Parts: sequence; C-alpha cells; structure tokens
Amino acid sequence: MRPITKKAVYTIFAVVVVLLALGALPGLLKSGEPYYLTAAAAPAGNVTPFNASEVTGNRFPYTTTAIERAGPGGSGRSDPYWRGPVGFKGAFTHSPFDEENALNRQYADASANGSLYARHNGTVYRLTVVQEAGG
Repeated sequence: MRPITKKAVYTIFAVVVVLLALGALPGLLKSGEPYYLTAAAAPAGNVTPFNASEVTGNRFPYTTTAIERAGPGGSGRSDPYWRGPVGFKGAFTHSPFDEENALNRQYADASANGSLYARHNGTVYRLTVVQEAGG
C-alpha cells in the first residue's frame, strides 16, 4: 500500500471511530437525579384527553412505557432519563421533554396546568415529567 493511501485509510478509520463514539457517548452521560414521565389516573376536568392508542412506542417510548406501567400495581413511571452536563446530551438524545413538547403541539386540547391528559382503555391518565431520586 502506498503511504498516501495508508494515511487516507487511517484517517477514514479514525473519523468513523470518532463518529461512532459521539453516537454512543450522549447516552452514557448522566448528571443529577433522573427525570421520569409519570402517568397517574386522574379526572380529565376541562381538557380533552388524547387517545393514547394513537401514539407509538417508536416515537413516544417514555409516554407508552409510563401508560403501560400505570395499571394496577404498576409504578406509572417511564424509564429514567438523566440530563447531561452543559446541555450536550439534549442535542443528541431523545428525552421525555421532547415527547411532552411534541404531544403538547399535536394535542393542544389535552394540555392543562403543565400536564397532558391521555385516555387509554377507558381510563384518563395525567402525564407529567418529574425529577425523582432513585432509579
């Protein structure tokens, strides 16, 4: 192999390794107490709850997990999400805050007092992002 070709191959390899590391790194960063999306049965009040069956687990994993776990004896909490230092992580990862913002835009009538309301199997759930100690 010619020296210039060898350098080019090493450079491409190094770039690929750095890009792969940047893809994995944000998920490993953890700072402070974790955030959860919680779902708790609640009266709808003056809002129109959205149909939780319309949201998919691929696009809204925190929402669907919280609602699935809100059944009898369940915690009603999604998987934990930790914010990273200096806001670096938020630009590269999906968070419960992203889901809350998207659902607020998509279902404006289902939002009141900082919470969203969803209907699933005849039960209305209040969805809220909370920060709690412990995992």
